[in-house]
Amino acid sequence: MEIWKDIEGYEGLYQVSNLGKVKSLERKVKRSNHTINVKEKILKYALSKHGYRVVSLWKNNKGKTKSIHVLVAVCFLNHKPNGYLLVVDHIDENKENNSSNNLRLTTNRFNCTRNQKGFSSQYVGVHWHKSYNKWQSIIMIKGKYKYLGRFHSEHEAHLAYQKALNKILNYENSNKRLKQHQNQQVINFEL
Repeated sequence: MEIWKDIEGYEGLYQVSNLGKVKSLERKVKRSNHTINVKEKILKYALSKHGYRVVSLWKNNKGKTKSIHVLVAVCFLNHKPNGYLLVVDHIDENKENNSSNNLRLTTNRFNCTRNQKGFSSQYVGVHWHKSYNKWQSIIMIKGKYKYLGRFHSEHEAHLAYQKALNKILNYENSNKRLKQHQNQQVINFEL
C-alpha cells in the first residue's frame, strides 16, 4: 500500500511516498500578473552523477535538487541529515530502488566499505597492488585517504587497517568522554 507524506519544508507543495515517488500537489501559483492552477502530478526524476534519483523542488521561485532516497528516509525512517555521521543505505545496492523497506540508516564507513566490488580482498580497506605484487592497506579519515602500507600477506594488511581503525575509534571515544567531562564540570561549577 502506498503512503504519502509531506516533504519537510515543502508542506502543501510536495509529498513523497514510501515507494519512492515524489509528487507535486495541486495548488494556485502566482505569476507576474496572473495566477495559474498547478495540477497534482508525479515528478519525473533525473539521475545524479553518482546514479541516485533526484528531483527539483520549487518554493518561492527557488529550486533545489533533492535525492529521493534521502526524502524517503526523512519521512519514513525519521532520518535527520547530519553530514556523514549517518547516511541512507540501499539494502539491495540498487540506487534506483528508493522504497522505504529497501533503505536503512548506517554509518558512512559501513556504507562505503560493505560492498567490496572491484576489490581483490575479502577485507575492508585492503587490495592487491599489481605493480608491487603486495597487499596494500588504505583507510579513509574525515573524507581523505590515508595510506597504511604494503604487506606480504592479505592478513597483515587487514591487521594494519584494524589497528588504524581502532586508533580512530579510541580517539573519537576519548574526545566524547572529554567533552562529557567538561560539560559536567560546567554544570557542577554553576551549582
